[in-house]
Amino acid sequence: MSSRRPSPASIALAVIVACQLMFVLDATVVNIALVPIQNTLHFSRANLAWVIDAYSLAFGGLLLLGGRAGDIFGRRRLLMFGLGLFTTASLFGGLATSASMLLMARALQGVGAAMAAPSTLSLISTIYQEGPARNKALGVFTAVSAGGGSLGLILGGALTSWVSWRWVLMINVPIGLVVIALAPRYIPEPPRNGGRLDIRGAVLVTGGIGTLIYGFIRLAEQNSRALTIASFVAGVVLLTSFVRVEQRVNQPLFPLRLLASPARAGSYVVMMMVPAVMYGVFFFVSQYFEGTLHFSAIRAGFGFLPLTAMIFTLSRITPRLVSRLGARPLLLFGLSALALAALWISRAHANEGYFASLFGPLLLFGLGAGTVFLPLSTTILSGVPREDAGAASGMLQTMQQTGGALGVAALTSVALAHGRSTALLVGSGVVLVALVIALVTIRPSRNPNVPSAQELAEEMEALPLFE
Repeated sequence: MSSRRPSPASIALAVIVACQLMFVLDATVVNIALVPIQNTLHFSRANLAWVIDAYSLAFGGLLLLGGRAGDIFGRRRLLMFGLGLFTTASLFGGLATSASMLLMARALQGVGAAMAAPSTLSLISTIYQEGPARNKALGVFTAVSAGGGSLGLILGGALTSWVSWRWVLMINVPIGLVVIALAPRYIPEPPRNGGRLDIRGAVLVTGGIGTLIYGFIRLAEQNSRALTIASFVAGVVLLTSFVRVEQRVNQPLFPLRLLASPARAGSYVVMMMVPAVMYGVFFFVSQYFEGTLHFSAIRAGFGFLPLTAMIFTLSRITPRLVSRLGARPLLLFGLSALALAALWISRAHANEGYFASLFGPLLLFGLGAGTVFLPLSTTILSGVPREDAGAASGMLQTMQQTGGALGVAALTSVALAHGRSTALLVGSGVVLVALVIALVTIRPSRNPNVPSAQELAEEMEALPLFE
């Protein structure tokens, strides 16, 4: 029986996907470890959210800058530099002896991920020619991005239970070293583009998002109305200034012309709102498992298995469904399922047990999450000019990460003031708002020269997973 050796392009794709998986995992892998982290490093209930948000904020806020830096300094070089920083910070976090040391490490992880992650999509476009091969690779990438977060919950539970919570961070070290060693051999370095970094824009957008998150966290801990209002005002001012800067600079971090399409603009908003609720559900349910149901870490991790299994199963089915039904119907179905699932989870009671109260809603939540992300991604990327593809992809990832950070901060604030059930009800309402936005803004493309989401999905489905 003969065996096919994987092609260099397949190995390169595996390396790139491994990078993306590491970055997505670290947004959620510490959720299961939050209780032992809190006990070991003495976090307050409100500040515990920063273990998640310190990473997501740095990751999401600096993604656009990382994309431009890759254009200027080289995509492969930025991938290896960012991954090196990410790996070092993971070791630093695993050895943390105080809350401040862990939060610093988490922020540095986010900076490293922001430098490396934008290069992943751009390197795929370099390795695979435009057309079915590239779109299939993007389908693999999308599946990993959508399912990696829930996989992190299971991995976090296994490592916390079998070894120590510190290994949810230190596991990145051997994987990172292997990827750094393979990257120069299999990943080509595409030509660089000239230009300058928009440092001012990066500072404004990161500062704006950060002050909004700080406002939610501060409100949750101290109920300081004046400071909270000041934080929100500062966030709005900084983000408004960012938009004005982007309108004037020659090489903006994000070309605002990409928002001229209502479908794309609406999809970006929805892409921020969905992870906001997803990360909030991960955050609350993981603590509910361990704090209320008294699950062990490994049992809590496997408690998310219905959600994880559903997402990964649908990653293979969704392209075919989009090609037959269209992106819009599938997106609307997924958002409806997510809203219903969040509402269902909010009604969970400890005396009902796991299977009676959470198995069904987690399965439904996985159904919704598994059918939302590919339609959103294809809608955002359809019809984007080649010169703007990197910026469009970078903003997509930015919306995912900043949405997750804002969601955890905002829903934690609601939970501390009114309880976990109320926070999940608010999350269900957020998804309903996203559903309305999708209904109003996302329409099928009528331009015959622009590939539709259905055509992209058909191209993804037509190819095997790897060459």
